Amino acid sequence: MLQDKVIVVTGAGRGMGRGIAQACAETGAAVVVGDVDFGGVQETAALISQTGQRALPVLLNVVQQESVENTIERALETFGRLDGWVNNAGIVKMDSALDTTMPTWDWHFQVNVSGLFLCCQLAAKQMIAARTGGAIVNIASNAGKVGYNNMAAYNASKAAVINLTRALSAEWAQHNINVNAVCPGGVNTPMLLGVAEFYSARFGGDPHEMVKDIKPKQMDRHIEPIEVGRVVAFLLSDDAHIIRGQSINVDGGDTPY
Repeated sequence: MLQDKVIVVTGAGRGMGRGIAQACAETGAAVVVGDVDFGGVQETAALISQTGQRALPVLLNVVQQESVENTIERALETFGRLDGWVNNAGIVKMDSALDTTMPTWDWHFQVNVSGLFLCCQLAAKQMIAARTGGAIVNIASNAGKVGYNNMAAYNASKAAVINLTRALSAEWAQHNINVNAVCPGGVNTPMLLGVAEFYSARFGGDPHEMVKDIKPKQMDRHIEPIEVGRVVAFLLSDDAHIIRGQSINVDGGDTPY
């Protein structure tokens, strides 16, 4: 499905980003795995290399233009091309809407929206310059559609990603760049445990027990990162050419639209 394609995955040092990178690799892609945690992406790259696929770990901070440009340069130097980009890097800090500070609000938008847009823009410029086209997949969230308590900044930032995905898809279609998003929910990641730890600190209880119940209502288990990754890999492929500007729920049926 992604044979001989080169894909960059941001926030690939753990959790969903690692699962996405592994899913892309299992369908034949060479994967550039970037994160502010370089040790994490070294582990991700090693896991991919053990399967016989190619992976390049890079230190990547999505809010720094030079860092993003360096990642693109490393991809081109190592693999010779850039076919796809996955914007998975993101942050969440739980707090009530009344207690959320403006620095916290701004931090969410800096990473989840501005950093994501910067990556989209620079990746698209490279694809246009190379005249190859390509695909971009943004990791939004079902929080951007339905909203959750104590996550106002995160909810709003992910809603912005959903809207931005639609806008970029329409604007870049003329360059043969396909832009979509996925909206996960209840994925077995460290971020999900962080949500449980927030509620445990406020209301008591064991967060490791609590997180077991934060799962899709129609499923008796969490979604695994690689399952989200396989949907992302499909959206990066030529088979997804007719799916454009969409924000697809990968949340086990929780979100109705």
